Amino acid sequence: MQIDWEALGSVFGVSLVVTVGLVALFTLGVMGLSRQERATAQGGSAALAVTGAYACFAACAAAVAYGIYLIVA
Repeated sequence: MQIDWEALGSVFGVSLVVTVGLVALFTLGVMGLSRQERATAQGGSAALAVTGAYACFAACAAAVAYGIYLIVA
């Protein structure tokens, strides 16, 4: 039995980078929503923060959907 260590390392590296990227993107979305709550409590508006948060969540959902597509196809 031969193990292709280069391919295994490549899969590990890509999955690590994508996982960290998705977590960071989701974190940015949560931060955007928390800024909206803080702005509302102070009587302001944070429309840009909310729009950015929803864009981050949409990008996360798209990445997950693409991953599922790759597995199923």
